[in-house]
Amino acid sequence: MTDFSKILDKAKELEAKMKESQEKIKNIKVEGNSGSNSVKVTLDGEGEMQKIELSDEILTEDKSIIEDLIVAAHNNAKAQLKSKTTEEISKATGGFGIPGFKWPL
Repeated sequence: MTDFSKILDKAKELEAKMKESQEKIKNIKVEGNSGSNSVKVTLDGEGEMQKIELSDEILTEDKSIIEDLIVAAHNNAKAQLKSKTTEEISKATGGFGIPGFKWPL
């Protein structure tokens, strides 16, 4: 029974670390950019867009180019967010991968 109680203790410890990581993830801010920084998109830790910045120069471009640059900047920010959340989860789990676990981003 001692082994089982150790397993439960470890599970509780992991749960506490995961909750702490989730709070840290909520506070993450990432900035994606495209078009030589002419478009910048800021996402929070939950993947919500918080800000978009367009340079004055980019506003002279065709609408379709601006739209493509916005999508590219968003995708850049999303990739950074995925990397940071994966890193944070790895810290909590001690690098121990949880089979079948995929972060929802």
